[in-house]
Amino acid sequence: MNRTSILAGALALTLIVTGCASKVKASRTDNPPPTEAYSEFGRIEVKPAVLAPQFRGQSANEKALVKINANLFQRLGENPQKWNSRPENGRTLVIEPIVTDIRFIGGGARFFTGPLSGSSGVVVQVKVTDTNTGKLIDHPEFYQRSSAGSGFALGVADNLMLTRIGELVGDYLLRNYDAAVGGKTGATDELVSGNSKAANE
Repeated sequence: MNRTSILAGALALTLIVTGCASKVKASRTDNPPPTEAYSEFGRIEVKPAVLAPQFRGQSANEKALVKINANLFQRLGENPQKWNSRPENGRTLVIEPIVTDIRFIGGGARFFTGPLSGSSGVVVQVKVTDTNTGKLIDHPEFYQRSSAGSGFALGVADNLMLTRIGELVGDYLLRNYDAAVGGKTGATDELVSGNSKAANE
């Protein structure tokens, strides 16, 4: 076996060991209801999602963020404008989505390494605050992933993950406007941090 073959084999093994493990995990499967329905507030400001500081400045993550926001606001449609067309009641709610964990495999990486690049995953937490009192009204979490096994789709599955997470957040906000009902995070039990079944996925 020549040196090139040995190096190629070592690289492939490294990718398998470090890449295929899903490092992005959820903390739970369900979000408890907010303390109040969002409609109790006369003004509701939905801010664009931002990346947690440690994920900023990375091209793949920044591109993923743009897609997450596009999908989120597409899902919300004209509802934020309708919410804010009601008479004011002196109460304002601010909704701030934050991408707290992300591993996004772009199309280029998928093209060259396929499933060896590992799984994509993303966690979005949403801070919902009463600006008048500073009280935290809601703090839901959302999770989506794209498995390494879908790697030969050249990034299609990874991008669909971004569609799903944006829609998941948007659906939750719409659902909790009229009634405080909470909702699913998008994670199953085996994809929650600390669950041994998820360790090698």
